[in-house]
Amino acid sequence: MGEEQPVTTPTLPSTVGVYGGGRMGAGIAHAFLVSGSRVVVVEGDDALAEAARGRVVTSVGKAAERGLLPATVEEVLTALSVTTTPDDLTGCGLVVEAVPEDTELKLAVLRRAEQVAPDAVLATNTSSLSVSALAAGLKAPERFIGLHFFNPVPASDLVEVVVGEQTAPALVEQARGWVDALGKTGITVQDSPGFASSRLGVAIALEAMRMVQEGVASAADIDTAMTLGYRHPVGPLRTTDIVGLDVRLAIAEHLTRELGPRFEPPQVLRDKVAAGELGRKTGRGFYDW
Repeated sequence: MGEEQPVTTPTLPSTVGVYGGGRMGAGIAHAFLVSGSRVVVVEGDDALAEAARGRVVTSVGKAAERGLLPATVEEVLTALSVTTTPDDLTGCGLVVEAVPEDTELKLAVLRRAEQVAPDAVLATNTSSLSVSALAAGLKAPERFIGLHFFNPVPASDLVEVVVGEQTAPALVEQARGWVDALGKTGITVQDSPGFASSRLGVAIALEAMRMVQEGVASAADIDTAMTLGYRHPVGPLRTTDIVGLDVRLAIAEHLTRELGPRFEPPQVLRDKVAAGELGRKTGRGFYDW
């Protein structure tokens, strides 16, 4: 019998960049921090940087209260740097883009990251845009991949590893290893509109919205049907409020363009977004928060 091969434990890059410090970016920063990486968060100006730091500090503090930190809050946060200078990404082994779902904005920050950290793997946290299309604007598309984290990142177990047309096969395995090292579960998805999660999640949510619009049942009762009947942890309408109605509308419009009219947003969604009822972040959506 041959010798048993040693089991290799996946390791994370020693320094990880996160370009964008909003809710998702801060959550991604949290995940890498508590797993032992140094993290550099890049934001657009001092006010945004201050807000990003506050989000990470709050998130790490909540993890400490639940006994989920490997060290003290202070020790974990010593590995955090928040900056407005993209040049500070130099030396990162991985840079995750986590800016809003706008192709030109994402390309701009990815190109900047590629310029200042040419040896880094670049990843996008997009929930719906084409990884292959973004890769086409980069010098090294083979070193680019989708890492679609879920909100809230610290509590979510899933990461979609999205494979672009030019993504190197070895990078896919490496990225799956990073997900494992974060204590999360990765699924591999070929680049396609909405990937697996957004496509299915939005389809259910849009039908739930049509049911509200048609007076079939209340938002709360529709959500209860899914939480109790199908064991979904959160109903599709409450999830929409958490994600943001504006975000769901943008994804639905993108999927309509790519996949056809079955993803056409219902009027109730358009009306709520136009009225500024964007969900939890504005205090009102399909629920009052």
